[in-house]
Amino acid sequence: MEIDKAIRECDDKRLKTKYNNAIYVIQRALALYSIEEVAFSFNGGKDSTVLLHLLRAGYVLHKERQCCSNGDLVDHESIFPIRTIYFESASAFPEINSFTYGTATTYNLQLDIIRTDFKSGLEALLKAKPIRAIFLGVRIGDPTAVGQEQFTPSSPGWPPFMRVNPILDWSYRDVWAFLLTCKISYCTLYDQGYTSIGSIYDTVPNSLLSVSNPSGTAEQFRPAYLLSDGRLERAGRAKKISPSASGQVSNGLDSHQHSGMLSASVIAVGDEILSGTIEDEIGPALRRKLYSLGWAVSCGTVVKNDTDSVADEVERHKCASDMVFLYGGVGPLHSDVTLAGVAKAFGVRLAPDEEFEEHLRHLIGDHCTGDRKEMAHLPEGITELLHHDKLIVPLIKCRNVIVLAATNVTELDKEWDCLIELTRSNGLLGSVEPFVAKHLATKLSDAETAQPLSKLCFEFPDIYVGCHRKSRYGPLIITLKGKEYHRVELAAEALCSKFKPGAFSELNRVSP
Repeated sequence: MEIDKAIRECDDKRLKTKYNNAIYVIQRALALYSIEEVAFSFNGGKDSTVLLHLLRAGYVLHKERQCCSNGDLVDHESIFPIRTIYFESASAFPEINSFTYGTATTYNLQLDIIRTDFKSGLEALLKAKPIRAIFLGVRIGDPTAVGQEQFTPSSPGWPPFMRVNPILDWSYRDVWAFLLTCKISYCTLYDQGYTSIGSIYDTVPNSLLSVSNPSGTAEQFRPAYLLSDGRLERAGRAKKISPSASGQVSNGLDSHQHSGMLSASVIAVGDEILSGTIEDEIGPALRRKLYSLGWAVSCGTVVKNDTDSVADEVERHKCASDMVFLYGGVGPLHSDVTLAGVAKAFGVRLAPDEEFEEHLRHLIGDHCTGDRKEMAHLPEGITELLHHDKLIVPLIKCRNVIVLAATNVTELDKEWDCLIELTRSNGLLGSVEPFVAKHLATKLSDAETAQPLSKLCFEFPDIYVGCHRKSRYGPLIITLKGKEYHRVELAAEALCSKFKPGAFSELNRVSP
């Protein structure tokens, strides 16, 4: 078998391990179910292409074992009797259809073509055929992978069958290592910059593979196997919307951009902060950075090192805010529970991430092996690693929650600069106009300024009006903040007109 031979002769130990584990799952399934009771779901993508060839190798090895025990010698290389299911869709790329039918012809696949929706088509097929298990090319990180194991019964409400996932623990790197090592043909879209293929309505080439083209001709892209960070393989799954909507591609945030305002919540995790053992310097610095970008910080809280406490706070703010920032409680110690809390807030489990573990192995070597593996457990199916050349450890993004690794302001500055660079390249943080603020100081009493300030709030509802004193008998500082420079100036003039000239002095103002 050419696949098995190519793997045995390669020098990639990791790929060999992945291959052996996948073959074991396939052989186990073929031992549990007869050939008539198993099927394979093929969609023409890279993952199902990998699975097809693993099934070919696994079936041959399975039959060779049976023949050896019986003393028979039979050539099974040209036979692939596992029933193959293909859900044909009008929204599929023509290249996908062409590759699928070409592959079926090349390998003599018994193709069952279903042209209805997935669920009803599957129900009809399972009624007509004695299928009890279906091989799927699902990998951890896929939206459908949450909660699945290598053998997982179908979900409630679906026809009963066993989902068999031989490549569940494979990474993006593993998939391409297998295809390239075994010299397997794949859909040509992957050579055009597509890294994860859905329908023609929700899939575009991955911008991270774009090649600069000064001539101004059509944009070009590098092949999918050159994507350095597998966590970004779905970056091309951007929903295409009509030009009449906004003319832009959604970045996935349920934001308040219609009002020109983006909000963030800042959550610190640490018993040391709550007990007063250390002073939190990261929180105020982070809020100032968000403010400088034009973001409104809706909440800043500190929670104790407890999974439920973190989960409750994240759950409270992940829907109310456009972005949630967490810091503290990240690492190998027993009290580092931030990621466990995030996973619980989103209703997913912590699962081992081999790409992150490999990154940590290069960072800390083979020391503290147990701790490293514990640190490499990330929320399953929702995690994206944000890599930057200047960061020793990547930032962790779980949907609209960003987990910072900074332990002091200096480290925060570095992480923030990298985050801003990533924002410019992939729109990670929504961009809005920065705030314009004007600060006025007066020696007037609170009683003298209370009513005029209240009226000012009604006259300028788009302007934030805030007051504070640095000491009980110090001057009253009034802050006027808004998005438009002329509106802030008008509000300041309106306030000063209510008092005698010279009652207010202007402090520093943030330039528009």
